[in-house]
Amino acid sequence: MQQNRPVSRHIWLCADDYGISPAVNAGIRELIAGGRLNATSVMVAAPYLGGDEAPALERLNANEKCAVIGLHVTLTGPFKPMSAGFAPTRDGAFLPLPDMMRSAVTRQLRVEMLAVEIATQLQAFEKIFGRLPDFVDGHQHVHLFPQVRDAFIKTVAEIAPTAWVRQCGRANSLRRLHDRKALVLDILSMAFRRRAERQGLAINPAFAGAYNFTPKAKFAKIFPRFLTGLPDGGLIMCHPGFVDAELKSLDSLTTLREHEFAYFNSDAFPQALAEHGVALARPSGNGGGAA
Repeated sequence: MQQNRPVSRHIWLCADDYGISPAVNAGIRELIAGGRLNATSVMVAAPYLGGDEAPALERLNANEKCAVIGLHVTLTGPFKPMSAGFAPTRDGAFLPLPDMMRSAVTRQLRVEMLAVEIATQLQAFEKIFGRLPDFVDGHQHVHLFPQVRDAFIKTVAEIAPTAWVRQCGRANSLRRLHDRKALVLDILSMAFRRRAERQGLAINPAFAGAYNFTPKAKFAKIFPRFLTGLPDGGLIMCHPGFVDAELKSLDSLTTLREHEFAYFNSDAFPQALAEHGVALARPSGNGGGAA
């Protein structure tokens, strides 16, 4: 058995997609309350932030801040724009991810419309939570795309300049050319980092958490690999939660969310952190911790 190491690195473990369904929300809150997550990003364009969903998340930080809360900018279907006149759309919703990426790469998007939509989502977050987000990232990594990244960085710098933004490039020691999905994120993040730094925005020094969302994925075996070589302040994205009818109607990532939840809620998770000399960062102030 591998021996535990002294803690030498503190990381951010961020559950994406808060707001996508009541069951996902409940799972994320449970893990935060148990000290198994220290960040979550909220989809204000998703339909399940009403009622007690947002206040219940905020109450977890009532006595001591235990999780930073960010905005998960959403620009892909089946979700709908929050700003009037946004285009292009399909049946009133944002384009599906492949079409959105194709439009961005071929520069068919309108940066000014993207900026208005991102600003609208930032303002919606502020209205819901009574403050601006600790950090800002993008659903399905859309914030890294050409044109989108220009609007994203400019708008965040203007409206929420103290928020840090998520870059999705791996640490050099984690880069494997055969991992196509992660390699694409590495490439897209290069230009994103440069633009963010020019605007004076803080970023996470490295990123992990991408894997193929297939039924055969064994998250308990996959997750410890994310810890190897991840530097202090690095960020791992995850998607834990429970499955309900609302989630099934909006997203194809279902059962794997429950697998992730089960792992983070198990004894194997803190043991993996200990074996790698890693602990979750303790939030303070405006979230901090990003390089």
